[in-house]
Amino acid sequence: MKRIPVVPTVIVLMAVAIMIGLGVWQLQRKALKESLLARYAAAGQDQTAQRWPSANGEPLSFSRVVTRCTGNGAVSAKSGRNAKGEPGIAHVAECRTASGLSARVVLGWSRSPEPAQWPGGEVAGVLLAQPKGKFDIIADPPLAGLEANARPDPADIPNNHLAYAVQWFLFAGVALVIYALALRKRMRAG
Repeated sequence: MKRIPVVPTVIVLMAVAIMIGLGVWQLQRKALKESLLARYAAAGQDQTAQRWPSANGEPLSFSRVVTRCTGNGAVSAKSGRNAKGEPGIAHVAECRTASGLSARVVLGWSRSPEPAQWPGGEVAGVLLAQPKGKFDIIADPPLAGLEANARPDPADIPNNHLAYAVQWFLFAGVALVIYALALRKRMRAG
């Protein structure tokens, strides 16, 4: 009877331990994401508008904000949805505040791809933090004579961490089964 190979067994067990660790990590991330989504939902329910930018720090995504654009860059068009869920064109202006921060302001929605004209000014809407310190403001009410955009909803943010955890646990289980079958074959051959 052949002996169980030590080095391959250690390598497989280390890989399985890493996969289980990654599964546990994804479960921890799931809990953190659920907490963040709950905070976003609470911020979205609060109709109090905060001045942005503020010396008190950045408001949470999905908070209502008010700001003043001292000027705007070019208005561009991108695909978007209106408040009724219909597809069309969202008109986006680059906005610079008096403090020097910039944001993209989604002015509103239309069926026409012709960019809306907007000279800048007061903006009220929903703030969304983007990667790399960027910000979007979904204007509410819409500006430049456009229709209302679809209101951003934290429920649209995916929370796939449970699925990722299950995948890692399955990978670990499959690795153990495959290795056990390989050992069984080796033992029978010997």
